[in-house]
Amino acid sequence: MQALRIISDEHQSLAAILHAIRFMLREVAAGRLAPDIKLFQAMVHYLDAYAEQRHHPKEDLLFKYLAQRTAEGAAALATLGVQHAAAPQRIAALHGALADYLADERRFAAFVTAFDTYAEFYREHMLLEEDVVLPLVRQRLTAADWAAVDAEFVAEMAEKSGRDGLNEDFSALFSRLVDCAPAPIGLGPRPFAQ
Repeated sequence: MQALRIISDEHQSLAAILHAIRFMLREVAAGRLAPDIKLFQAMVHYLDAYAEQRHHPKEDLLFKYLAQRTAEGAAALATLGVQHAAAPQRIAALHGALADYLADERRFAAFVTAFDTYAEFYREHMLLEEDVVLPLVRQRLTAADWAAVDAEFVAEMAEKSGRDGLNEDFSALFSRLVDCAPAPIGLGPRPFAQ
């Protein structure tokens, strides 16, 4: 069941980034924090490259095994499939709102709204997975399923660890984001540097 630990860890990391951005946007709006544009860009990049492009395919793999074992949860799996497929449009809207804000600081409120929409979607999305689908996964997958899923997850993580210089090291990026995010959610504030 190593795959479940990986999914849980990734959900926690994603929730932390969503919370951090929401906190920073609130502080910027209140005038208590100067916006760190490069940090916002890096955090949105993390949501795109990690959450949407790397995390969801692993979930799809795990959910495929559930669909092979039972029809229970089929509606939830169908909803999640549609949501995963809509990732490019969802993240494009967030990128677009950030680009608009970078071009014109008066578009800050629109960026906040776009981010709140994204974060609320993600919250509901993860709740559906954690409250409905993952309990079914725990109940229905066989020992052979778990061995196969765990092996596929471990292979994917080793292949795309970022240590090969070809793939992005998301663990290191997450640490840098935490280092730069302002207290109490991070260790900063310090400007994010590429």
